[in-house]
Amino acid sequence: MVNYKELGLVNTREMFKKAVAGGYAIPAFNFNTMEQMQAIVMAAVETKSPVIMQVSRGARNYANPTILRYMAEGAVEYAKELGCPNPEIVLHLDHGDSFETCKSCIDMGFSSVMIDGSSLPYEENIALTKKVVEYAHQYDVTVEAELGVLAGVEDEVVAEESHYTKPEEVIDFATRTGCDSLAISIGTSHGAYKFTPDQCTRDPKTGKLVPPPLAFEILHEIEEKLPGFPIVLHGSSSVPQDCVDTINEFGGKLPDAVGIPEEQLREASKSAVCKINIDSDSRLAMTAAIRKYLAENPSHFDPRQYLTPAREAMKQMYIHKIVDVLGSNDKL
Repeated sequence: MVNYKELGLVNTREMFKKAVAGGYAIPAFNFNTMEQMQAIVMAAVETKSPVIMQVSRGARNYANPTILRYMAEGAVEYAKELGCPNPEIVLHLDHGDSFETCKSCIDMGFSSVMIDGSSLPYEENIALTKKVVEYAHQYDVTVEAELGVLAGVEDEVVAEESHYTKPEEVIDFATRTGCDSLAISIGTSHGAYKFTPDQCTRDPKTGKLVPPPLAFEILHEIEEKLPGFPIVLHGSSSVPQDCVDTINEFGGKLPDAVGIPEEQLREASKSAVCKINIDSDSRLAMTAAIRKYLAENPSHFDPRQYLTPAREAMKQMYIHKIVDVLGSNDKL
């Protein structure tokens, strides 16, 4: 058993409380590689922002749980080395699918876990979430649950259709499970193809797809029923068109990739939404930089040569999200 406090990590309880009161959201950036982790830490330190480093089940298997534990500890020490004496870094499991997965993460030093029972019948979701909460809280690990289903694809999480969260269920669910935060469905979606062209309109000037607006009326109704309770948005990458265009220019094929407009995320950040998940934007920034570098330097083969600009591109993207979208800068 490795307690996250031994690694210098923190849980999300105080972090979320401050975010709700302050009208900003904590960035939750997924990572799969050392370069992504370095970019997250560099951006968080540079902007003086708390940050959630999260991994999916697939990313955990890719990295190896033991290596991941030491990467998290290394992230904390790296932040201190960069000049942040008291970093606030969370290691979070994204979309845990079972009690066993969550328990394994808690036992290996995670400070926060998500149990995703959203695809289960309502009572089964409650029972599974409550079981995870009871175990996690013994070790002061915070638990995120999900009510409602997001469409799209993210690692092993696949859903063809979304189902909005029902506001009338949130009080009962939060009370009976004891979860610390709740991921809701109001129109965000996983992956780089969050909406089909049929769901969007096209900007007559640019020809780019314009996605449908988020269901803020559902968010506001949930806020009324659970005042001050931490709300989470999944699938909130904006799919920056400059990255998509670069990828397509240098041999990629991402037609009609579209994400959540950043102005809608800014609005959500000022509400009870205190954690916003961003994954695809990092992947796009990394891939765009690598494709461009290799196309312009065909004789290069040292991974450090093309991963250096990729890391810088991700860092700049993270800084932009922290400062211009989520408002979590200067909160340490």
